[in-house]
Amino acid sequence: MKKKKLNLRDLNKTSSDNHKRNAGHNHSSPESIGKFKIYVPAIFSFVMLIIGIAMDYFDVAFFKDWIRIVWYAVAYLPVGFPVIKEGWNSIKNGDFFTEFLLMSIATIGAFAIGEYPEGVAVMLFYAVGELFQSAAVKRAKGSIKALLDVRPNEALVYRNNNYVSVNPEIVAIGEKVQVRVGEKIPLDGILLSEKGSFNTAALTGESKPDTIAKGEKVFAGSINLDGVIEIETTKEFKDSSIARILDMVQNATARKSKTELFIRKFARIYTPIVVFLAIGLTFIPYFFVDDYVFSDWLYRALIFLVISCPCALVISIPLGYFGGLGAASKNGILFKGASYLDEMTKITTVVMDKTGTVTKGVFKIKEINSITFEEADFMKYLMAMEEQSTHPIAKAILEYKADGSDYEATNVSEVAGKGLKGTVNGKTVLVGNKALMTSNNIEVPSETDGIVESIVMVSIDEKFAGYVTIADELKDDAHQAIKQIRDAGISKIIMLSGDKDSITQQVAKELNIDWAKGGLLPEDKLNEVEELKKQPDTKVAFIGDGINDAPVLAASGVGFAMGGLGSDVAIETADVIIQTDQPSKIARAIQIGRSTRKIVWQNIGLAFGVKVIVLILGAGGLATMWEAVFADVGVALLAILNAVRLQTKNYVKM
Repeated sequence: MKKKKLNLRDLNKTSSDNHKRNAGHNHSSPESIGKFKIYVPAIFSFVMLIIGIAMDYFDVAFFKDWIRIVWYAVAYLPVGFPVIKEGWNSIKNGDFFTEFLLMSIATIGAFAIGEYPEGVAVMLFYAVGELFQSAAVKRAKGSIKALLDVRPNEALVYRNNNYVSVNPEIVAIGEKVQVRVGEKIPLDGILLSEKGSFNTAALTGESKPDTIAKGEKVFAGSINLDGVIEIETTKEFKDSSIARILDMVQNATARKSKTELFIRKFARIYTPIVVFLAIGLTFIPYFFVDDYVFSDWLYRALIFLVISCPCALVISIPLGYFGGLGAASKNGILFKGASYLDEMTKITTVVMDKTGTVTKGVFKIKEINSITFEEADFMKYLMAMEEQSTHPIAKAILEYKADGSDYEATNVSEVAGKGLKGTVNGKTVLVGNKALMTSNNIEVPSETDGIVESIVMVSIDEKFAGYVTIADELKDDAHQAIKQIRDAGISKIIMLSGDKDSITQQVAKELNIDWAKGGLLPEDKLNEVEELKKQPDTKVAFIGDGINDAPVLAASGVGFAMGGLGSDVAIETADVIIQTDQPSKIARAIQIGRSTRKIVWQNIGLAFGVKVIVLILGAGGLATMWEAVFADVGVALLAILNAVRLQTKNYVKM
């Protein structure tokens, strides 16, 4: 059954506006129409209904016959007309059995047999339910709306010796863009100014300002906090990180969970059955009941229709999943679809990469051991050589601060798989691994054999001069992440890494990981995960950096990528993206998935349970239209309020 969003402003909008809204795009802002105006039809109908009931109760003399009918008709129209209109439009589109048709038949039928207050009440409470739904959806979409609000709408581009304002979508790669204080970065690029401070909260969920230096990457959607800056664009708008993330978030609700798909299919079969049962309930008793009164059995059938309306299911279940997606986005976690919220509840084994997942992926000098030179002088020789290299380890070494004049390396050549050879200060210098030293007959101290970390050895004029150890730092929340994953009930945590096995084992031991294996190529990781999947009752989640781990991310039950802001491959390959690169968000994602599924099933149980009870009472003549209203709209309201809890729930904190 197709569920359209019903808006009580239909009465005040043109047919063109209605067409746009029915297509799923309501562009009317609360500022332009006034928030209160949304509630006017329901308030008007409520006041009219209460006054009418009061006049009925006190048996006011003039409130009889056609005056009474007109009064309740006027009360009915503001809330009833939009529903009848939607039902008629659905019929014209070939969709006969919708909740709009059920509510229209039930309430018009109530008028036909003289139950005017009850007819108005049913439609009024349905309208109130729609308003509650609208408010709940707005709340659930809060964090996603914040994300959508960061979409830049203009860029100040340097063209013809002047800055001109243009749409970001027509800015080319390599153009210079100026961004003033408080404005959004319009496109991905690199910072041309000396430094900048940026608010990336809408992208990462973290409120801490991010300080960027000249030459570093900046991302569209970040807000400039400090001074006028200039950037050089590196991507077109359609390829920027924010545009791709926005597209993913907007399309996430289209990827339905199995539960939601089942309920939709169920509703399409269930609704026509209910209509025919109601018809049968009206006429079949004529053949079996002696004192058959048509209006009595029609009333029971109308009650049956109201009770049977599947509003509670078709509203609350999608809203539950949407609330889960919104809660995740608020926490810097992007699910590619509601189906993955369900998959989160089945995870039994977490497999993770090391570099970039639990470590920062940034090498730092851990220890400097100089034998024949002062440390500063030793490092000048080493740094002169490493300036000729683009290896990440070279970058770590070049961060060392040495006083005095810099040395210059000449005649530098690379020895494949071993290191560098060159001349510094007139001295022959070798920089590399033990194999380089051995092949040049340089004696290496035995103490280096037990070193687990990456090691850079140096010889100067054919004598071993010392070594530097390089290590990747653990992320600040790495220990906490492993503990929280265990607290979430995950029975097995495994680490698979392409780094040296000795380093992998050391990190795994430090983090108390169950089992680890290093020295693996991407295909080796894939084979390990495939073997794990063969074990009974095992659902594997893999956490990687989204680049060389793409095959494993695709093959695992749920693939997590430490996406950060700039990892395009992560956005493409993973099922769930951790925008902040914090592994502790894994446990939070699991908790959000479990909470979402729990609330969805609570809503299903509530809706079916109450409906079955009141259906039986209604068929037996023991329930009135008021009980029917509770069984349908009342249950829908309770289910909506239950789903809203996903937005207010306190999940695992950092």
